[in-house]
Amino acid sequence: MTTTLPAPAKTRPAAATTRFTIVEGSWEHRGLRAAGIVVAALALLAASQLTSFRVGQFTSVFIMAIAIIGLNLVTGYTGLLSIGHSAFFGLGAYTTGVLIVQLEFAPLATIPIAMLLTFVLGLLVGLPSLRIHGLYLALVTLAVAVAFPEIVRRLEGLTGGAAGMVVRSRYLAPPEWTGLVRAQRGIWMFWLSAFVLVLVMLFARGLIRSRFGLMMRTVRDHEIAAAASGVGVARTKILVFGVSGAITGLAGALFTMYIGALSPDGSFTLLKSIELVTGLVLGGVATQFGPLIGAFAVVFLPYYTSSFTTGPLSGVLFGAVLIALCFLMPEGIAGRLGLLIRTVVTVLPPDHPALRER
Repeated sequence: MTTTLPAPAKTRPAAATTRFTIVEGSWEHRGLRAAGIVVAALALLAASQLTSFRVGQFTSVFIMAIAIIGLNLVTGYTGLLSIGHSAFFGLGAYTTGVLIVQLEFAPLATIPIAMLLTFVLGLLVGLPSLRIHGLYLALVTLAVAVAFPEIVRRLEGLTGGAAGMVVRSRYLAPPEWTGLVRAQRGIWMFWLSAFVLVLVMLFARGLIRSRFGLMMRTVRDHEIAAAASGVGVARTKILVFGVSGAITGLAGALFTMYIGALSPDGSFTLLKSIELVTGLVLGGVATQFGPLIGAFAVVFLPYYTSSFTTGPLSGVLFGAVLIALCFLMPEGIAGRLGLLIRTVVTVLPPDHPALRER
C-alpha cells in the first residue's frame, strides 16, 4: 500500500504578507516620492522662518549630516572602521579659512580645493586598510585624528596656531546674486547647507546603487569572496576613503563659512570624530537617511537634555539617553523606522518574482 504524502503548502512571498505592495516606477511610487519632496520643501520653508537660533541649529544639523554621510560610505557600506574623520573635517575647514584670509578667495571658490585636499588625504589614510583591518585600522585613523590639532598648532604662520583663526564677516557675506545682505548670512548658510546636503545625499544614493557601490558592499560582507570574484579590493578601499574624505571635507568648508572662527582645540579634536560615529550609530549604519536623523540627534539631544538639568548631570542624562536608544534600536532610528514601514508597505522592482505570481 502506497502512502501519498500531502503536498507542501505553497508559501506566500514575504512581500505578500504586507498590506500594500508598490512597484517602482508606478504612479503610486512616483506620487509618494513627489509627496515626500513636497513635505521636505515645506518643512525647510517652515524652519527658515524660525528664530535665528533655531535656524543656526538646523544649519549645524545639515553640516553634520554631510560629514556623517562621508563616514557612512567608508564605515557603513564598506565596513572600514574610521575614528579619524575629524581630521578630514578640520582640513576642509582650515583650507577654506586659509584661502579666504590669506589669499582672499571667495568662500564658494574654496570648496573644490578643500574637497581635493581632503580627497588626497583620504587616499593616504586608506592605504593602511590594505594590510590591517578592524580595530587596528581604527587605531591608525585615531592617530590621524589626534595628530591633526597638533599639526595645526605647529603651522602658526598659516593657521594661527593655538590662538586659532578668525574669518571676518565681510569675507563671508552672501554673494551679491542672492540679493541678501551681510546681516542675513545665517539664512544664506541655512539654504546653502540644505542644498549641498540634498546634492550629497543624491550622490551617495547613486554611488551606492552603482556597480562601485556593489563592490563596496561585497568588500564589507566578505572580502575574500570579493577578491575571488574579481573585485579590486585594494582600489575599492582606497577610493572609498578618498570620496569619504572629500565629502567630510566639504562639510568642514561649510563649517568655516558658517562659524567664521577656527581653533585646533575646538571642533577638530577626537571628540568630533566620536560625535560623527555617534550620529552614524544613532541614525542607522548603512542607511540612506540615517546620517540626517543621526545629525538631528547629535545636535538636539544635548540641547534638550541640558534643559532638564545643568552641570555634570546633563552629560549623564545625555549618556543615558544614548544607551537607551542603542538598546531599544540597535539598528538605528532610520533602521527601525524602515522595518516598521516595510511591515505596511513594500516597494518591489518591476521584475520581482513575487509580481509574476499574481
